[in-house]
Amino acid sequence: MKENIKPIKSLCVYCGSSPGRLDAYAESARILAEALVRRNIRLVYGGASIGVMGEVADHVLQLGGEVVGVIPKALAHKEVAHNKLTELHVTKSMHERKTMMAELSDGFIALPGGIGTLEELFEIWTWAQLGFHAKPCGLLNVEGYYDSLIRFLDHVQAEQFVKPHQRAMLIVENEADVLLDRYARHQAPAVPHWVNKDET
Repeated sequence: MKENIKPIKSLCVYCGSSPGRLDAYAESARILAEALVRRNIRLVYGGASIGVMGEVADHVLQLGGEVVGVIPKALAHKEVAHNKLTELHVTKSMHERKTMMAELSDGFIALPGGIGTLEELFEIWTWAQLGFHAKPCGLLNVEGYYDSLIRFLDHVQAEQFVKPHQRAMLIVENEADVLLDRYARHQAPAVPHWVNKDET
């Protein structure tokens, strides 16, 4: 049987607009940027020039890669929109922002970030669980940042609110290249029988 593997050409990276406590968070963003450029993968992200978001975008650009930012008009000033990107899309709403980022991307990675990062990750993972897309979703677990979340998700599975195959949809790795290698081999799961494929 032929494997249903779609090449990764663009990746959406969710991450904080703050730098966080550890220098390792910014360093992990730069390491991921290097891995993306080596693999000729375009970065899609939230469009800000500050925090971990700014680090990953700046480093991809410095290395000659392509960066597409998507930011809502209401946050363009607050988050300091990056004005040196390959493309910058300013949307009317957060919902439009997230929809556009999803449409532009072949997969999704969460670096360390705050509530917005978690919200974006959980929404895109939910869409995968429901069969609305078949793109890989994962965590880059820098310095154990997501350890507590991973334990909680294992607890959610143990309590039978998430099925094992749904839990397995969230790929977790500590190193960027290992995570991207898994994305390159990612096979789209079967769409649940109750989902209308014409709507996915």
